[in-house]
Amino acid sequence: MGVLDGQVAIVTGGGSGIGRETAKMLAAEGAKVVVSGRRQGRLDETVAEIVRAGGAAVARTADMENATDPAALAEWTVTTLGQVDILINNAGHSSTIRAILWLRKEDWDSVLAANLTGVYLITQAVLPGMIERGGGTIVTVSSVAGIRPGLMGGVPYSAAKAAVRNLMGHIHSEHRDKGIRATTILPAEVDTPILDRRPLPPDAKARATMMQPEDVARAIMLCVTLPPRTVIEEIVMVPTVQREMSEDIRVASGMGARERRPRS
Repeated sequence: MGVLDGQVAIVTGGGSGIGRETAKMLAAEGAKVVVSGRRQGRLDETVAEIVRAGGAAVARTADMENATDPAALAEWTVTTLGQVDILINNAGHSSTIRAILWLRKEDWDSVLAANLTGVYLITQAVLPGMIERGGGTIVTVSSVAGIRPGLMGGVPYSAAKAAVRNLMGHIHSEHRDKGIRATTILPAEVDTPILDRRPLPPDAKARATMMQPEDVARAIMLCVTLPPRTVIEEIVMVPTVQREMSEDIRVASGMGARERRPRS
């Protein structure tokens, strides 16, 4: 018997990293997991791993940057599995160009859509059913960049992660009395594929200092498996040892400068 037997969970960005580890842990506790993301092959790998371990999961492609995919994913889950008890908003990405002087409008739009607007759309879609049943848990993976902005996260990513933290706070204040738990996880550096998009992708030595995806997944599971009477509003997670980042910041400050110059 698992703590989450009979519950249905959606995990966005479930094809790799934090999402994959979270989906595996949810399934191990008895949840039926909808593993969502943009790449079917990655999703199938996650589902196969869950099934081999005796869990229940299904893959469903959805792009959180798309205007219609988030709500469609929620609606498909309800139609197929009957309800959504747990929503893990994990999908997102950053831009390679991060400095305000050089940032392109298309990068701003893309990062805000994936990290903020998509979260709003899918959360809005699952809330009515949760409220009707008198309970539900929504966990959103934000970032330390949302509370400590700078070039490590970049302008659009930091702004989006700050905004999504505020969004979860609003859901908590408005719907906690209806049994809805809204939690924000704010991790610093985690060794996931998103790091490959950095202006200076970290090498193996740098990655060795970072948290691992399963570390964040364990924090998510704490929030999800606590008794319904208790909600963790937010968790800030950082590596125990802080690595030297001056070269990362130097490279990020000039990325994109050759492509675009500020107006005089």
